[in-house]
This record gives sequence, C-alpha cells and structure tokens, in this order.
Amino acid sequence: MRVLVTGAHGLLGAAIAREFADSEVRALGHRELDVADESAVDAAVAATRPDVIINCAAYNDVDGAQRDAELALRINALGVLTLARAARRVDCILVHYSTDFVFDGESSRPYTEEDAPNPRGVYAASKLVGEWFAREAPRGYVLRVESLFGHPGSMGARRGSLGTIVDGILAGAEVPVFVDRTVSPTYTYDLAQATRSIIERALAPGIYHCVNAGTASWLEIAQETARRLNRQLQAKPLTLDTANLEAPRPRYCALSPEKLGSAGIVMPSWQDALSRYLSLVAG
Repeated sequence: MRVLVTGAHGLLGAAIAREFADSEVRALGHRELDVADESAVDAAVAATRPDVIINCAAYNDVDGAQRDAELALRINALGVLTLARAARRVDCILVHYSTDFVFDGESSRPYTEEDAPNPRGVYAASKLVGEWFAREAPRGYVLRVESLFGHPGSMGARRGSLGTIVDGILAGAEVPVFVDRTVSPTYTYDLAQATRSIIERALAPGIYHCVNAGTASWLEIAQETARRLNRQLQAKPLTLDTANLEAPRPRYCALSPEKLGSAGIVMPSWQDALSRYLSLVAG
C-alpha cells in the first residue's frame, strides 16, 4: 500500500507515519507541501501514486483563526478541496481529520454523526467547510477527533494539552485546567490504529467520530493524570467565561465513537489510553 501523509510532522501526522511505516509511505510536512497549492499537490500525487492520501495538515490556532480567517480557510478548507480533487482524479482513498469544534457545545450528551453541526468561530467554520469539500473524493473518510495527546514527531511538534498538564504535574507547578469543558480525549496511537482499520476493512465512506471512549472535564483528566503519576495536582481552575479567549469554545464537545464500534472498531476508554501514554512519557 502506498500512502501519502500530509502535515506529517505534527502530533497526529507523526503517529500516522509510524503506524504505516511497514507500507510505502511518503510523509510530507507543511514546509514540504502546501496542501492548498494545486500544482504542488498534483506533483506529489504523481510522484507517490498513492493508494491512500491521509491529510493531517491543519491550521489549529483557534484564536489565531479569528485574526486571520484567510489563512485558516486556505489550509482547513481549500487545502482539503485540493486533496479531494486529486484523490478523485487518481481514484484513491482520502482520509481527512475534522474536529469536535463543528458543534456548538450546547449538548448534554456525546455528539453522534447524526447531530447537526453548528460551528462558532472562524476555526470551527473552516473545519466544517473542509468536511464538505472532502466529499469531492468518492472514497473519502472524515474522521472527527478532539483533544489529541501523544508523542511528538521529529520536528518538535507540540504534545497537546495533556502533554502540558503532565509537564506541570511532574514539575510540581500550578496547572491551569478548564472545569467547564467536557471532552473525549484521543490518544494519537489509538487514532492511527483506527485509521488503518477503517482503510483495511473498507468501511463505507463518510463521517466517523474517532475518539477514545468516555467523557471528562479537563479538571477530571488532570486529576486522573496526577493519580496515575502518584503526584499532587496543583490545579488552577478556569472557566470559559473567565479565560478571556478570542474565539468561542464548545462547552460540551464530547463525541460518541459508537458508529465505529458498530462497524467492529472499538475504541479503548480514555483512561486506558492515558495509562498507556503515561507509561511511556513518565517511565
């Protein structure tokens, strides 16, 4: 299997490249491939002749998107359209990752694929438009993910919010955490394995929520992390109303992976994923 990975040096892209290391992989970072540049994408596709394009390229600066909507839309929307059209021309699979931010956060239970998106803010809107554009690929998958944690790639990618929490706990420092944001944390290792299973099982194209099972507030996640590390948590509680953020965040944004489960791909609980992650990063 020939695999073209875009955005390959980020937190998710590095995990995808590792998962498919036994295949013929061409892993390109942002500096190596501008996904919105049609001629550059066509050249990369022609050189790789991929069976699968996995798009991990994204503009994830939620507040920055409020200030630079053009850049956010270029990467998160137009870049997806460019890749989807390329995938259609060469008849290959496209896997694209979206986000919980396409929902407004007003739910009281995990969102399913049947729930109607209602994005708030430029970043959220750009990701939803990207979902629409991904449909240009007849063999396309949109995997909604959230609150990623995992091991960075060789280019020094960030470790995600959980990585920052772990660093603070181990350092005995005060850890700022939201008490009113409910999420479904997602381990990039599990996400990469699920991505491979979706491709190999040839699931029906469409949208899937690909997150670890279960829900928790960021405070609960930090408390569980400290417990498993056998350390004290010095939490600095934050709320969305007092955090003074430029862009709105969904308050309740947990996703349900039951659709994947019904197709035979059962996602481990976030607690199980956290335990495996901590065994590697904290010895």
